[in-house]
Order: sequence, then C-alpha cells, then structure tokens
Amino acid sequence: MASAPDMELKKAFTELQMKMVDTKQKIKFTDMQVDNFKRQVAHAMLTDQEIGALPEGTKVYESVGRMFILSDIKNVREGLETKQSLCKDKIKSLETNKTYLEQNIKESENNLRELITQKRTVS
Repeated sequence: MASAPDMELKKAFTELQMKMVDTKQKIKFTDMQVDNFKRQVAHAMLTDQEIGALPEGTKVYESVGRMFILSDIKNVREGLETKQSLCKDKIKSLETNKTYLEQNIKESENNLRELITQKRTVS
C-alpha cells in the first residue's frame, strides 16, 4: 500500500518536470522575441532621429522587401512611429504572457508541495 502513494508522487513529479521544461522553453522564446522587438524599436528611433535632422526637401528611400521606394520624410517618419508603437504593443503582450507562464509554474509547484504535505500527514 505504501507504493501506491509513491507512484502518485512520482507521476506528479514527472508531470511537473515536463511542464516546467516546456514552460521554461516558452519563457526563453518569449525573452528572445522581446529582445528582438526592443532592437527594432531602438533601430526605428535612431532612424527617426537621423531623418529628423535632414532638410525638408531631401530625397529619402523606404525599404519595401528587397527594393527601395522614393518617399518623403513625413511618410517615412510616420511609418517609423507606427512600427515603434506596434513593437511596443507586442512587447507588452509578450511580457503579460511571460508573467502568466511564470505564475503557472509557481502554481504547479505549490500544488505539488500541497500533495507532498498531504501524503506526509496521511502516513
């Protein structure tokens, strides 16, 4: 009869371990995405600063895939601002998801602790 609770604990530990490995991979991937979006925001800000220093009539080119299109400074700056705001929104969303994943791990750990203490009191 003592082996049955041990099997239950072993199953719970195995499930927790699999869940933690999966969640940590998701967190690592989320961190990489956040870093990428932060670099994009910084790049857009620097580009906007440089374009802002140019005289009004200067020809500027905007990258579209593998080609460049002649554009005016106002349109390029608006595009950069849009890109910055989209990246910042994605960063917020990813960080919210990361917080959820971290809370999920803690909750699983707490459930396992409760199971262990319950088994100890029964024994």
